[in-house]
Amino acid sequence: MKVILVYDVKEKRVAKVLKICRKYLHWIQNTVFEGEISPAKLDNLKVELKRIINEEEDSIVIHKFQTAWYAQRETLGIKKGGLFYITKSSLKA
Repeated sequence: MKVILVYDVKEKRVAKVLKICRKYLHWIQNTVFEGEISPAKLDNLKVELKRIINEEEDSIVIHKFQTAWYAQRETLGIKKGGLFYITKSSLKA
């Protein structure tokens, strides 16, 4: 499945959450990741994140796409996260 993960965590936990997310997904922007992940790996990612975050203070949102990515992605301003951007055309390759 394809996912977009967005997080908003307290500053003292940002580095740990970032490190965990980078193990499973591609970094897109400061607190945004996307990528293809198996259901089992997604479960592992969530378990690891739950060990770090404080559910009373932090928030992680995971958007799941079962069949296809968003139809089009538009970035205003600086494109962050290196050269890897998932688009509809890159999935056909």
